[in-house]
Parts: sequence; C-alpha cells; structure tokens
Amino acid sequence: MVKPIGPYSPARAAGEWLFVSGQIALDESGQLVQGTAARQAEICLRHLGARLREAGFSPADVVKTTVFLADMGSFAEVNEVYAKFFAPPYPARSAVAVVALPKGAAVEIEAVARR
Repeated sequence: MVKPIGPYSPARAAGEWLFVSGQIALDESGQLVQGTAARQAEICLRHLGARLREAGFSPADVVKTTVFLADMGSFAEVNEVYAKFFAPPYPARSAVAVVALPKGAAVEIEAVARR
C-alpha cells in the first residue's frame, strides 16, 4: 500500500462513514507514475479501491467523490476510466480544475463512503 506523502490519514472511518483522502498515481516507492491523465486516473482508482477494501468497504459504498484535474481538457478521458470503476447508481461527484496537484499529478480523486 502506498504511504501518504504528508501528515494525514489516507482513510478515516467515523461510524458508518469512511472518508478517503485524495489519491494520486504513486508507485510503491512514492514516485509519481508518468503517463496520460487516464493512466493516472486508473492508478488513483486502484489506490482508492485498496483504501476502501482495507476498511471493509467497496466501490458500491461510495456516495460522493471529488475529482481534481490539473487540466479540464482531460475530463473526457478520466471520465471513461471513472465509469469503468463505479457502477450505477454512480456516486455524486464534483470535478474541478486546479492550478497544481501534489508531485505534479494530473489527477487526484477523493471519496466519501457509507456502509
């Protein structure tokens, strides 16, 4: 499991809720995986899935996500990957463009799940 890059919990349960911190495309050594926004989104979602499973949740338990994009022009390609990870009924979602993400990532995805 990839360790956090700062002083925060990668996921935190509060009763029936799980709050998963933003996941970026890091490899096991903590380095950013280079590639397209779609490739990075795949890795973000793989990390997100691992955090969910570790806490006893699944993608079906996710009720809200926020997708941060370094370039809104990558929205469509990230959306394609996102649609393969979640099944209907999809979580509520916000997608926002930001000036920069940690380690120069193209995508960061956070989630809130409820058991």
